[in-house]
Amino acid sequence: MNQTLDDPPFDRSSDVGVACAPVPLRVKRIEVSWLVALVALATGFCMVTAVDLLSASVLLSGTACVGLIALGRKEGYLVGLYNSIAYAWIAQQNGLYGEVALNLAFYLPTGVLGYVLWNRRTRDRVVIMRALTWGRRAWVVAACAGSTTALGWLLALNPAQNTPYIDASTNVLSVIATFLMMWRYKEQWLLYILLNAISIVMWVVRWQNQGVAGDAMVVMWCLFLINSVFGYWRWSLGARAARVEVGR
Repeated sequence: MNQTLDDPPFDRSSDVGVACAPVPLRVKRIEVSWLVALVALATGFCMVTAVDLLSASVLLSGTACVGLIALGRKEGYLVGLYNSIAYAWIAQQNGLYGEVALNLAFYLPTGVLGYVLWNRRTRDRVVIMRALTWGRRAWVVAACAGSTTALGWLLALNPAQNTPYIDASTNVLSVIATFLMMWRYKEQWLLYILLNAISIVMWVVRWQNQGVAGDAMVVMWCLFLINSVFGYWRWSLGARAARVEVGR
């Protein structure tokens, strides 16, 4: 079988033509309720705190983006393109240069690529989901740990860089999780749970130091964390329905 961008180098399986079980009506109702509740919480925060327009747009677009991705909807990538640009601007004002580079140099192009790849593997408007084996999960953990240590050391060389190792961990986890997301593996959400928890700590520090839009970013990452747990549950259902597991 020919390898394509739709699949990672280590995956020789194929889900072309996979007959996914239909999503139960109960799950569909949960999905709609979840997305509405997520956006409503973000909107409520913006209204109560009267945050500036840029911060509100980042919070709302980010929440809508991750909510759609959790449901397996490719439209989340399109919303994420704006969020990457606007979030990078706020990160730059807070001295988080690793976050700036991540969003502009990585999230923008992978947002376009991810949309294209998901569009090729969509059934009934939902992407086909799958799972890694335990051996592949171990490789992912090793890659995250080694890359975070190396990047943190490099970022620490910049005297203007705040929290270099925290910033490094968010960058590394984001990159690896993004590839897992483009390749449609449910384990992306395990990385996002860790990433979002670290990001909350990072933005709490910036908020305490009067960072720009610190409160809005803390709320956004808290919503991301909650959504990651939901996303893992939803994608676990999807991976079982698609009957696709790497290595089988």
